[in-house]
Amino acid sequence: MTITGIAITGCGSATPSVLLDNHGLSQRVETSDEWIASRTGIQHRRLADPNTGLSTLATSAAQEAIAMANLDPAAIDLIILATSTADDLFGSASLIQAQLGATKAVAFDMTAACSGFVFGLVTAAQFIRTGVYQTVLVIGADVLSRWVDWSDRRTCILFGDGAGAVILQADEQEHLLGFEIRSDGRQNQSLNLSYQPQPQEILPGITIGQGTYHPITMNGQEIYRFAVKKVPEVIEKALFRANLTVDQIDWLILHQANQRILDAVAERLNIPSEKVISNLAKYGNTSAASIPLALDEAVREGKIKLGDRIVTSGFGAGLTWGAAVFEWGR
Repeated sequence: MTITGIAITGCGSATPSVLLDNHGLSQRVETSDEWIASRTGIQHRRLADPNTGLSTLATSAAQEAIAMANLDPAAIDLIILATSTADDLFGSASLIQAQLGATKAVAFDMTAACSGFVFGLVTAAQFIRTGVYQTVLVIGADVLSRWVDWSDRRTCILFGDGAGAVILQADEQEHLLGFEIRSDGRQNQSLNLSYQPQPQEILPGITIGQGTYHPITMNGQEIYRFAVKKVPEVIEKALFRANLTVDQIDWLILHQANQRILDAVAERLNIPSEKVISNLAKYGNTSAASIPLALDEAVREGKIKLGDRIVTSGFGAGLTWGAAVFEWGR
């Protein structure tokens, strides 16, 4: 097998049409626009209506990325869907493959919560570098509104729905310059969307657990401490692997979890605020979608240009975290 370079040649995004602002939320729970905005940086979030599935958003984002890369969907070899909220517990990637008409692609789901897009990016890269596949579609998408307790103001103010996607292609030059991914299950209890079984006896002496997933629970202080400590470390490790310094980076795109986290990480890395991409105010925390959604907006606004160096980092449930350094385009 030959080792091949990688280029990210297209991106796309999609969000639902329903908009819920902080004033609207204050009619549901005891909170206010000032309270939410000052503590999180969030002003709005987009929510999927009952007829808008995860697959719908993911397919739309993927179509934009495919169009930007000027590809025929039949040229895609692999589709990786990073999500924690698939329409089907068995997975949604294959349905998206069919909706795209990517008839030659193998497709599978990957779950790493808010780190999912970075983990998907790194996984896709391995298939290309070894020469197994030439063109990979990576989608980060989540519909967390399905699993939020809308009476819990600690969590319902944070999350929104959306999807983002990128196309990775084999290239003569290496544009994915370095990465590092990590996990620590010892802190798993800090952020959960857990299955809660109810005992059900199906025959005398044979009892199984049938139930459902309960809404998101989160220890916000623990997640904040984890993120502001671990994210700068993993970014520095990825930069080291890329043989780059912070000063050589054009843009920082973090998982859009909380503006305080974005500011604290940038400060610890001595990255000026004008290099930090943030669209958190408009969309809230869209989990695996947040990084590609922010990337796509910045590219389409002309902020990110061909050859710009970007460092990105995802972090969240698991706990999982990771960073990747890449040059935009080929």
